[in-house]
Amino acid sequence: MRRVVCLCMVLLLAGCGGAALSHDGGRATLPGPLPSGVRFAAATSKAQAPPFSLKLLDGTPVQAAKLWGDRPVVVFFFASWCSRCAAQQDRLAPLVKRYRDVVTFVGVGAQDKAPAVKSWLDAHDVTYPVAIDGGQDMWRRYAVRQPPAVVLIAPGGKLERGWTGGVTTDVLDTELKRLVQR
Repeated sequence: MRRVVCLCMVLLLAGCGGAALSHDGGRATLPGPLPSGVRFAAATSKAQAPPFSLKLLDGTPVQAAKLWGDRPVVVFFFASWCSRCAAQQDRLAPLVKRYRDVVTFVGVGAQDKAPAVKSWLDAHDVTYPVAIDGGQDMWRRYAVRQPPAVVLIAPGGKLERGWTGGVTTDVLDTELKRLVQR
């Protein structure tokens, strides 16, 4: 009986500490290698996306060329205080799950501090890398004046589309299906 009680306590304590998934927006949320057999359609645009360098919330440096070197990138410009951004994240979440192995999703906040962003990530089930563009340099390069905004970049860095005010799940899914050929 004593062993059973001890075993139950160990299992209970292990479940309390390890079951929660942390959405820290850092290196662990970057995608792994591309699965074999995935191909991408040619970009429809000739315009090059503006390059950028960011630090993820955990301090990991990220270069645009590395992100879009072998796969499409969806950039979500947001703010933790923006109610429309929360609605946009709800529309992005199923696509992040569906395309997580072949598309890089990255969130870019600007008018926030790290603690507020981290709370927002947990509250809104954000499972992709996130950075804060404190000087709003990237926001200016992409002509984002207020959140939310979503930008789709084809492999190789061609600027495919941008949506000020956000985008519906169906519209972005259609664009991603066109680019990603499994």
